[in-house]
Amino acid sequence: MRKKTAQYIREYKWSNIFAMIKNNSKDPKICHNDFKNKLVVITGATSGIGYVTARKYASKGANLLCINRNTEKSEKLRREIEGDFGVKCDYRIADLSNLSDIFRVSNELAQLNLPIDVIIHNAGVYLTKRELTANGLEKVFAVHYLSSFVINYLLMGKLKAQQQARIIMVGSEGHRFAAWGLRLGDLNWEKRRYSGLKSYGSAKTAQLLSMIVFNEHFKNTGVTINTMHPGAVKTETGQENGPVYRWFKRNFFDKTLKSPEISAEALYYLGVSKELDGVSAKFFNLTTEEEPAPPAMDKEVAYQLWDETMKITGIKENVDKL
Repeated sequence: MRKKTAQYIREYKWSNIFAMIKNNSKDPKICHNDFKNKLVVITGATSGIGYVTARKYASKGANLLCINRNTEKSEKLRREIEGDFGVKCDYRIADLSNLSDIFRVSNELAQLNLPIDVIIHNAGVYLTKRELTANGLEKVFAVHYLSSFVINYLLMGKLKAQQQARIIMVGSEGHRFAAWGLRLGDLNWEKRRYSGLKSYGSAKTAQLLSMIVFNEHFKNTGVTINTMHPGAVKTETGQENGPVYRWFKRNFFDKTLKSPEISAEALYYLGVSKELDGVSAKFFNLTTEEEPAPPAMDKEVAYQLWDETMKITGIKENVDKL
């Protein structure tokens, strides 16, 4: 751990921090192309960034398959999208903190007869206190990282066979909160004092590290995988926390934030624009490419995390049961 910390200290650049600050004020690039009859999978589409992004893609003619937790909200979204835009809006119900749900919905996606053109991993959660999932896993890590990992892993065969697809993970500049990298021996936060910011940063760092390895698997297949920071926008993330946090969020944080419309524009550009053909394993602040923090670019740790994730999820054993 000390060796890695010293390595990261040497690798940090003030220029990257200044670039991030500058890029935070930029508007996203706009893509005017349509996306008729394409299929877009979005997780967490009933509110916030996912909801606005679903409407954006539907307005351009795309059909949707949304992965959400709530049946009533999903049905309302389906009626709204189909009524407003005349496209198909299907959904699957899954709790993306629960491994059995993640494996089930991943298998359902893998068995689709239609090609999946864009996958947007948007579902997220922010917690100020440590919570465990039904599988005994730290919840933020499970939702942000493990769910996207398992879905991407189980779809590799299908996407490669299609020879074309784009995967976009909604990451965050918050990955920089894990300033000294991941603690591979304590991904579940059992040995350390829990911190909401550090937990979130670790999950987002893990996401970026997985992108490195997935990109190796997808090379020369027509499948790309990128991560983007969605901007400082107002969402419902954090509603699971206590009344004090919610009051501060409503009265202070939210008043400084922008509309999630800018996130939707960026996600549409990254999913559709011809300028992104063949571009993979990049991190974008909206649509501006940035260099992530050093711990998120550590290839050695990326492969160690990959192996650890295989153990945590029991992915090979679970695949055999499907």
